[in-house]
Amino acid sequence: MKLLTFALLLLINTTLNLSAHANSFQEELTESPNLVKAGEKYVTLLGTQVAVGETAPNFKVVDGNFTPVQLSSFSEDIVLISVVPSLDTGVCSIQTKRFNEEVENLPANITMLTISNDLPFAQKRFVSDEDISNVTNLSDFKTGNFGKEYGLEMISGALEGLHSRAVIVLDEDGTVIHSQQVPEIGDEPNYEAALKAL
Repeated sequence: MKLLTFALLLLINTTLNLSAHANSFQEELTESPNLVKAGEKYVTLLGTQVAVGETAPNFKVVDGNFTPVQLSSFSEDIVLISVVPSLDTGVCSIQTKRFNEEVENLPANITMLTISNDLPFAQKRFVSDEDISNVTNLSDFKTGNFGKEYGLEMISGALEGLHSRAVIVLDEDGTVIHSQQVPEIGDEPNYEAALKAL
């Protein structure tokens, strides 16, 4: 009986420690309350946005088959990361289709990624329906690692849990050479500036 009580106390203590660690990690992240608007209201973003000249943080997401993918998978490529709240909305669809068209005219060492919190099933359906073949769609739904590492996870407003709209370009060494946090969630990004950075 004493052994069972000890094991139970140990389990409770371990659970409390893990929970405290998770909460402390959440508290350590910066919150940005006035960078992005959804309509007339600002939404709060969790994490720190990447800046030009910084080394881009690695991240873990999943592809359409739920296979883990990291930024390091694309080392030695120039990478454009197109971030959208959801592919099932008009502007996100336009953004993804625009970059899909543009990549056809670019050198082979340029990789274009679209990252959202959409489920991989929804991303695969979108890719099939819209004939997207030049952009790799990746999902951050599982851990939210990308959103937090890049300061794009919305933690307030009607779109809470999704990512804000952004475009980030990395050179072959993983250095950020272009970063745009679109200030109004319903607006399209500056395509020309991103393509010029490439």
